[in-house]
Amino acid sequence: MWDQTDWLPQLQAVGLIALAGLLGGVIGLEREWARKPAGLRTHIVVASASAFFMVLGHAVIWQFSSLQPHGTVVGDPVRVMQAVVVGISFLGAGTIIHEGGQRIEGLTTAASLLLTSAIGMAVAAGQIITATLTTLISVIILLLLGNIELRILRRSEKS
Repeated sequence: MWDQTDWLPQLQAVGLIALAGLLGGVIGLEREWARKPAGLRTHIVVASASAFFMVLGHAVIWQFSSLQPHGTVVGDPVRVMQAVVVGISFLGAGTIIHEGGQRIEGLTTAASLLLTSAIGMAVAAGQIITATLTTLISVIILLLLGNIELRILRRSEKS
């Protein structure tokens, strides 16, 4: 399946990475409209990179298993996911701003980056419907609850 001389699986992998980027971009577009620190491009890159790491992990496991007797290799795709989550966590931490213990900004953006990463990994794992529906639900939540939060904030400022 992952023969280095066979271009079709590699092109399919690029298609998965592009789809992950597209879905990440949908969430990033909402963050961009909300004028948040990580917007469209960041979310596209996070989802694409996450999918790429998953695809690459699968390819490497396949490549090394073909070199081993009986086609076995000790490889754990979950470790790839763990490494991606750790990397995205550092990226997300960079979006969080703490202002004197009274106000914290960027938590939703950090969470959306983590979710975008999971969507990218889901696409790479072949979970296209799950990734697409999660993207749609996430955008609805971000838009709907963002509007509700603004209304609550405006009411509390008037009081």
